[in-house]
Amino acid sequence: MSESYLGQDVKKLGFGLMRLPRVEGEQDVIDVEQTKEMVDLFLAAGCTYFDTAYVYGGSEEAIRKALVERHPRESYTLATKNAAWANCKSREDAIAQFETSLERTGAGYFDFYLLHNLGQNRTKVFEEYDLWNFALDMKAQGKIRHLGFSFHSTAEELEEILKAHPEAEFVQLQINYADWENAEIQSRKVYEMARKYGKPVVIMEPVKGGLLADPPEEVAAVLKEADPDASLASWAVRFAASLDGVITVLSGMSNVEQMKDNLSYMQDFKKLDENEQAVMEKARKTLEAIPIVPCTSCQYCTKVCPMDIGIPGTFKSLNIVTLYKNVERAKVEERFSVINPGKKRADECIKCGACEEVCPQHISIRDCLEEYADKVIK
Repeated sequence: MSESYLGQDVKKLGFGLMRLPRVEGEQDVIDVEQTKEMVDLFLAAGCTYFDTAYVYGGSEEAIRKALVERHPRESYTLATKNAAWANCKSREDAIAQFETSLERTGAGYFDFYLLHNLGQNRTKVFEEYDLWNFALDMKAQGKIRHLGFSFHSTAEELEEILKAHPEAEFVQLQINYADWENAEIQSRKVYEMARKYGKPVVIMEPVKGGLLADPPEEVAAVLKEADPDASLASWAVRFAASLDGVITVLSGMSNVEQMKDNLSYMQDFKKLDENEQAVMEKARKTLEAIPIVPCTSCQYCTKVCPMDIGIPGTFKSLNIVTLYKNVERAKVEERFSVINPGKKRADECIKCGACEEVCPQHISIRDCLEEYADKVIK
């Protein structure tokens, strides 16, 4: 099943290039030969949308070798992103990312170009460097076909950006059933805000970085009872792809086996029927019922912590351990979400209790920080 958005007829499965396969024993080296095989399978199934970014180390070069140099330019759709907040000290630095992406990929132009990861303090950087107007200039020159942005923040902030920039033709959002009602990620709310402004959506993280390929046992049991033969990841991808107004759903595939599994149910995609929607709601509620730290990221605790510990981010990582038993993923989440400049780690807590006195959720913060330090840091 494919639908036409922005003049593009794109199948519902997109190939996210952030987690490309690695050469065995060399985690920093992308396996280009395996990537070529994945690219060929993807195109043979009639899928065309490839998504990379300036900051996906080695990805743009790898897709040049695996795709651009081997297939006609009109046979695929290529998206990349500009991360002006990443080590840019001037507008010229940010603009250089665009030129570098063109050089790395050799694509000549980008079908979809995104301002990368707007939200919170990152949004203002694109304004300060006037990147919106630069992108519009590139669009006028034919180097960009469609302009949009990816986003990680609240629905209210998304609305501010959409009001300020009606020139955005689409938006890329983190949407999956685990985060559908999450108070921080707000998958449902940001999706509904994009639709309110008539913007088609590219979906990222439908399997939550792979976590929903191996969900908690209680959730897996719900899905396996409904269809013992379907992979657990397939439920997550189909949930996202069944939403209205979706250009494509990106899956960050890391090997040929994942590609084949995704194509097995997405090549001839059918939306979830009424019974399957009920299964997904049951799975979501089952996941929601598992006890986790009920942190809402209000930040009251961080304002009074004398050690300046990244408490809300630590709890987000602790919840990953609780739900998915995935310590390595929790470490990744901590590295990117908790350890902001100046923030301390959980094992530096002095147990003064100031945080607990102001916590609206009455969380036993000191105990939770100790638990995280024991399970992840030590």
